[in-house]
Amino acid sequence: MKAKNKLGLVFFPAFDWAISPTHPEREERLLYTQDQIFEEGIQDIEGIKFYNPIVAKEKDIKRVHFAVPNVKSRVTKSHLVSLGGTIKAFQAVMDKEADKSFALVRPPGHHAHRVIYGDRGFCIVNIEAVALERIRQEYGNLRVAIVDTDCHHGDGTEDIYWNDKDTLFISFHQDGRTLYPGTGFIDDFGGPAAYGYNVNIPLPPGTGEEGFLYVLDNVVLPILDEYKPDIIINSAGQDNHYTDPITNMNFTAQGYAILNDRLNPDMAVLEGGYSIEGALPYINLGIILAMAGLDYSNVHEPDYDREKLKQTEEITEYIKQGSDVVYKRWKNRDNLKSKKFKGLEYVERSRQIYYDTDGILENQVQNFKICNKCSGVNTIHSRSDKGYKILAITIPRDACSSCLNEAYYLYKNTPKGNFTNIYLQDRVNDKYFSK
Repeated sequence: MKAKNKLGLVFFPAFDWAISPTHPEREERLLYTQDQIFEEGIQDIEGIKFYNPIVAKEKDIKRVHFAVPNVKSRVTKSHLVSLGGTIKAFQAVMDKEADKSFALVRPPGHHAHRVIYGDRGFCIVNIEAVALERIRQEYGNLRVAIVDTDCHHGDGTEDIYWNDKDTLFISFHQDGRTLYPGTGFIDDFGGPAAYGYNVNIPLPPGTGEEGFLYVLDNVVLPILDEYKPDIIINSAGQDNHYTDPITNMNFTAQGYAILNDRLNPDMAVLEGGYSIEGALPYINLGIILAMAGLDYSNVHEPDYDREKLKQTEEITEYIKQGSDVVYKRWKNRDNLKSKKFKGLEYVERSRQIYYDTDGILENQVQNFKICNKCSGVNTIHSRSDKGYKILAITIPRDACSSCLNEAYYLYKNTPKGNFTNIYLQDRVNDKYFSK
């Protein structure tokens, strides 16, 4: 058997990292999948190649995150290897060793925001974002679409790319009014330099195969066709499955395979999914076959019953109406942007962020400068209930000389006594400072 698409796979179960021995996020999450892959003989298919992960560097994390107080205090070796596995998977595609790649690694990452005080939503560092910014440094600036299919809203990825028009972020997920992290609403549309390039499609509990594929065909794919990204990354969470213990959806392994086939991503990265025996081995097998361009029609869970999982008419109609609203907002994004930011020099965004695993509460204020030459300097004032008070300054990749100089002046002249930590993220020169 020969794959139509050369596919690179990276496995990293992270034997030495788990939130607790019985927690859903533990090494067994991937061991059952690994057994299934080898049982099905995936390793013997011509065109499918397994890669070993590399170890990410501290600088890779600093490109994306402000780790408080520092990277070493927040990040374990397992996180560095999970990041490195994702980087390796991306590099395989960029180096044209593979047509597509799938990083089956843990710990996951899409709930990790720009500022990180600890673990939230089982995530400390954002593996997709760190890997993406690494390949941007190595291969040049890329126009990228990240499509997050995890059941939970990808609030961390949203935060990282909130003001980046070169990174389109699309998330379809269980409605935040019914599930952690309680975010991801239609009106959350991006910052002043990237308004319209953050697209959320919240879905009702009970959404099944029909609903997910409707959103894909009628919202996601038309937007991608218009945006024309250089690469598409699937943040491939698998907790929409009907057996998942912490969510309320009715997606299937077959549905995941069809979605992946139609989405046709260049890279996929495992995120959530906690039915480690009943779902993940079958979902991952389906995704692998779809990405390799092989037949996935016989991939079914042992207890699969299409009739029991059929979506109600009420849910179908709700999804159709919501999809129509989202797509119309996308088409009208330029008009909406001009009205929202007319006459403004800065845009302020205030938030409270709770780190559910570590019990940390963060109060944060972001300020985005509106610049007619670039994306503008961005600052974050953040305070945690553990005693940290930080100032974080970001110079965007497309910064003009005026904004670059402004950011360095702010960093050098802000009194250290007002903060426990001050950070500067210079993404133009790939330099990172703290004091």
